[in-house]
Amino acid sequence: MSDFNPADPFAFFNQMMKPGSNPFMPPLSEEEIDRKIAECRTVEQWLSLQVGMLQMTVKTLEMQKAGLAAFKQSLDPKSSENP
Repeated sequence: MSDFNPADPFAFFNQMMKPGSNPFMPPLSEEEIDRKIAECRTVEQWLSLQVGMLQMTVKTLEMQKAGLAAFKQSLDPKSSENP
């Protein structure tokens, strides 16, 4: 029962899919509760990391867009001054 590996981000989901385990039944012991808390924290950390990576990707794309707009403007500055 203590085969949970916190380094594996999918261990929580694998545990839920095992035959005979029911994720909707309440834990029966304090050790089981502690294990489930550790699993949930692992999933939370993994999701936080993914959100951080997504935010960094969005900011990078926004910077690329601004850089491209500045580059286009520097190539033809007169077109932006005279509509």
